[in-house]
Amino acid sequence: MQKIKEAIIVEGTYDKIKLSQLFDTAIVTTDGFGIYKNIAKVNLIKKLAEKDGIIILTDSDSAGFQIRNYIKNFVKKGIVKHAYIPDIEGKEKRKTKPSKEGFLGVEGINDAIILEAVEKCSVQRCDDAKKITKADLFKDGLSGNEESKKMRMYLTKNLELPKRMSANMLLDVLNSLYTYDEYKEIISKMR
Repeated sequence: MQKIKEAIIVEGTYDKIKLSQLFDTAIVTTDGFGIYKNIAKVNLIKKLAEKDGIIILTDSDSAGFQIRNYIKNFVKKGIVKHAYIPDIEGKEKRKTKPSKEGFLGVEGINDAIILEAVEKCSVQRCDDAKKITKADLFKDGLSGNEESKKMRMYLTKNLELPKRMSANMLLDVLNSLYTYDEYKEIISKMR
């Protein structure tokens, strides 16, 4: 079991149960879209972000991204890190059929993948390090033209990230997970 200082924010109870076996930290559920009406939970997440930081680990479906963005927007102070699971087709053992989009949620993902996702987002970057910018994404064909979406999907697949990422979300993720030089190396290998 890994001890980490950041609290982990997940969608549901089964996600929390799974992560409780992997991490020794506070794990808070959003109760799915229940977070939108739960002021007490919103305030708790804000406090956790200010104290030691939070790691958001939601499913890679559209609901997971909506919840992730909602949390990112209401936490104005503190540290918010994003851990992403890849799009893996399948269904959780406890369910009779796959999710609407057909991908495994956090509860169904292999432990090693979750551990790696959290480890990736926990890497501290030097504040004065060069950041990847929107201009870099444009120059590298990941935004601003007809082929951009296709290029982003190719990149996210190769990096084992969810394919449902806008250029802005991709920019946040890339800056969280990679240095500028690592990003440029990845782009050069794509070509």
